[in-house]
Amino acid sequence: MKKITTLNICLALAALVAVCPVARAADDEQTQAVQPSMLYVPLVYDHYVGEADAHPMTPTAKDGLYSLDAGDEWLQEAMNNSSRTRQTRQRAMIENPQLVAYNAETLPAAPPEGVIPADPRSAMLTIGQTQFAVEDVTPPDAPLPPVHNWLHVFNASLQFTQAYISGNWYQGGENNLALLGSVNWNCNLNQDLHPNWLFNNALSYKLGIATTHGDSIRKYLINEDNFLFTSQLGYKAVKHWYYSAMLQFTTQFLNNYKVNTRNKTAAFLSPAELNIGLGMTYSYKKADDRMFTLAIAPLSYNLKYCRNITDIDPTRFGIPAAKHSKSTFGSNFEAKWLWRFTPNVMITSRLYMFTNYEYVQGDWENTLDLSIGKYLTTQLYTHLRFDRSRPRDNDWNYWQFKEILSLGIVYRFATVN
Repeated sequence: MKKITTLNICLALAALVAVCPVARAADDEQTQAVQPSMLYVPLVYDHYVGEADAHPMTPTAKDGLYSLDAGDEWLQEAMNNSSRTRQTRQRAMIENPQLVAYNAETLPAAPPEGVIPADPRSAMLTIGQTQFAVEDVTPPDAPLPPVHNWLHVFNASLQFTQAYISGNWYQGGENNLALLGSVNWNCNLNQDLHPNWLFNNALSYKLGIATTHGDSIRKYLINEDNFLFTSQLGYKAVKHWYYSAMLQFTTQFLNNYKVNTRNKTAAFLSPAELNIGLGMTYSYKKADDRMFTLAIAPLSYNLKYCRNITDIDPTRFGIPAAKHSKSTFGSNFEAKWLWRFTPNVMITSRLYMFTNYEYVQGDWENTLDLSIGKYLTTQLYTHLRFDRSRPRDNDWNYWQFKEILSLGIVYRFATVN
């Protein structure tokens, strides 16, 4: 006699549903629908249900996190039925492992995507394969993105300024209120395309014109006239370090006079200074808001030049009397730092020093830029200079100082090529 088990009952019910979804009574007057259940599907092993998971689950509210608007008897019954179904299927698989049709890890592939059209006349559903219309369109070749070897940044500003200048400033000048115009242009090699090379070029020019209150000869004076060009060419040594050659040239274009006299204190190429050095450069950049460059040149050549020695005393610039130029060899270094705290606040700093081991000359420039909208800006500029190549001043010794506070308009743009 064949043993009747829970599994036999489940399989019999599944067969009954497959052959005749609706069982009719003997008198053919009543019908009873068989409710769908997981007991009727083939046995598929996925995981083992432990004793802690075998008990019926009852929903509970904790700290009032959820509640039902109506009774939850239906939910408890459904959860209890689900738990009993899992237990029954697991017992069937344990007692008759040969009847386990599939393992969850080795289930057959899902049938291909299809459509099920309905035929009301025959009351039949058929499964057909989906037909996809594929257009034979060959996309045009996408254009290659442009390659930009050089990155350009340009900005120009016109500002109203207040300036304080020490009496021994090497280019002369006096405390004043003035207009200051400045132009800055940077042209740098794109290191994303040329990671082993460093080639940075910067050109700046500042021109300040101020009214004179204590000068009876002139109605205005030039209180700022500074042209500066720097260039760095380097080849990568390790990480952020480059073998490099550096060049710096600075001069002014217009004449400047001492107050209430016709004595010139500076003119075109009077003074002018050229410095060329060989050494190492450290370059670090984090996005566009933090940059640092340090250039060290143990071998450096410095040339000081004064074109007009008839009207201007060349000793003011560290050049021997009655001489147009002075050449020396020594060492120099230059450090540049940029930090953009916010989109509207930026500080830049430049420290440059040269020594021929007899005298030391240095410049430290700092600019605090506060942008007000897109075109308005406030700047605080300070320039501290130390130069032992020129005569000593009774008040400032070998130090010189300039400060400019300005408010005005600025225009910036960047290009690539």
